Amino acid sequence: MSTFMANKGNIVRKWYILDAAGKPLGKTAATAAVLLRGKHKPEYTPHVDCGDHVIIINCAKAVLTGNKLEQKKWQRHTGWIGGLKETKYATLMAQRPEKAMELAVNGMIPNNTIGRAARTRLRVYAGTEYAQVAQKPEKIEL
Repeated sequence: MSTFMANKGNIVRKWYILDAAGKPLGKTAATAAVLLRGKHKPEYTPHVDCGDHVIIINCAKAVLTGNKLEQKKWQRHTGWIGGLKETKYATLMAQRPEKAMELAVNGMIPNNTIGRAARTRLRVYAGTEYAQVAQKPEKIEL
């Protein structure tokens, strides 16, 4: 008996929806990362992109535990001298909650071609409305 190896021809992609309301940001992001990579499937193959599509709703209602809301910062650099920009997560969650969730999920996905392909299958929304109703996503409980 030989080991099963997935390839593009035998990958079936499903749609999942995660509700982040009242759930920790990191737990939601970790679940989304597992689904995007396809690690929940028995036919998971590390060198093949066999993940599914993930929709995350209610990002504005996600919770950061401990003092992360005031202490954690998102840092980015403009490329110019002295161009380091810092934003507290309290501000980020108030203004752009989708960005906070994307940053959390992107940190849990590898930085290679498989990870870049997985990032394209992530859809993040601050509220309950989402555009992919026609795909009939399956709801996942955390």
